[in-house]
Amino acid sequence: MTCYANTFHQLDTLLTKNKQYWQFVPFADEGFTWQQQHPEFCQWLQSIDDQSLQQLNQDHDALLAAFEPWIPDAKILADLAKTPSLQKTEFAYPKNFDTGIPGRKWQQITAFNHVLPRLNLPWLEWCAGKGFLGRVLSVSHQQPVISLEWQPQLCVDGEAAAKQLGLDIHFVQGDAFDVSSQQYIKEQQHAVALHACGDLHVSLIKQVVAKKGKAVSLSPCCYHLIQDSHYQPLSTAAKSSQLQLSKHDLRLPLQETVTAGNRVKQLRFIEVSFRLGFDLLQRKINQSSTYLPVPNVQKALLGEGFKSFCCWAADQKGIVLPANIDFDYWQQLGEQRFAVTERMELVRQLFRRPLELWLVLDRVCYLEEFGYNVSLGTFCEKQMTPRNLLIHAERC
Repeated sequence: MTCYANTFHQLDTLLTKNKQYWQFVPFADEGFTWQQQHPEFCQWLQSIDDQSLQQLNQDHDALLAAFEPWIPDAKILADLAKTPSLQKTEFAYPKNFDTGIPGRKWQQITAFNHVLPRLNLPWLEWCAGKGFLGRVLSVSHQQPVISLEWQPQLCVDGEAAAKQLGLDIHFVQGDAFDVSSQQYIKEQQHAVALHACGDLHVSLIKQVVAKKGKAVSLSPCCYHLIQDSHYQPLSTAAKSSQLQLSKHDLRLPLQETVTAGNRVKQLRFIEVSFRLGFDLLQRKINQSSTYLPVPNVQKALLGEGFKSFCCWAADQKGIVLPANIDFDYWQQLGEQRFAVTERMELVRQLFRRPLELWLVLDRVCYLEEFGYNVSLGTFCEKQMTPRNLLIHAERC
């Protein structure tokens, strides 16, 4: 058993043991999910003031320290989820080579490229977009690139840019989910995917394995964008797990907290508390205990007040509002419930990276099962992108 399989099993055991703290929908309950089982924990959560809440959201070490008396496994999970920084090889790029590539995307692409091993193999760029990564690979490794992209116009734009730069890049328009895309995967080839979403990067892994491709390097993203209703494990280790992950669960690794301006914070508070207040109102009207989601709302409507929002939401969901509703009362309940859901989300933050590593190690273990030597690490700091894990696998 490899060290990766060992780490997976340790993560799996602790995530399963502590699933009550992360595998739930905060909006589903009117109060704290753990009120009956852990009343003292909920009382402590309620005592966290808004300033402390903000600080804990931004300082993961402080978050772990605060929760250790209540959830001792959180620190162990955080240690298991640590990954090394991958070794870098810097490249010099031609002047103005980044023209037309957004600054943050350019940083991510070059950081990704700088940790890729030199295998002197032709490249396959999976879900290429306009081929930004392919251009960097071509100019720095002097190997031909095939760029697979679903959208025809992006293929046209990418091909034109590559031609203008004099790069050996060939675009093919194709569906990454279709079996026909296997024809572009060769044995002597290095396939890459930077932030291909959900099943798109899973499709690449499966097809590289099927065609016995020499090497594949990828940085996974958007784990919830899957075709099935629940996550379908790849490896034998993950298939034996007791965890069943919904799309809601799979969104957790993506919920990286960021520092937002006061205006953005206030707008979010208004919208979420309005939604939660309306939900409590509809539960009363419908004699229901089930959360009722409503569609996206134009932000201008929020400025018209809670009553207008409720009338709009009721119309969207076909609910007839009774007369003489005390909208101030339901708005106040929504604001109180907002404070509760924020503190429940704080608990879930403890499990964000461990769950992401569980998902990534499922991919790693799958590749190892099919005879690949695999390395896993970070290719950049999370300030550049929180999706900074990179899997590199070479066929033995």
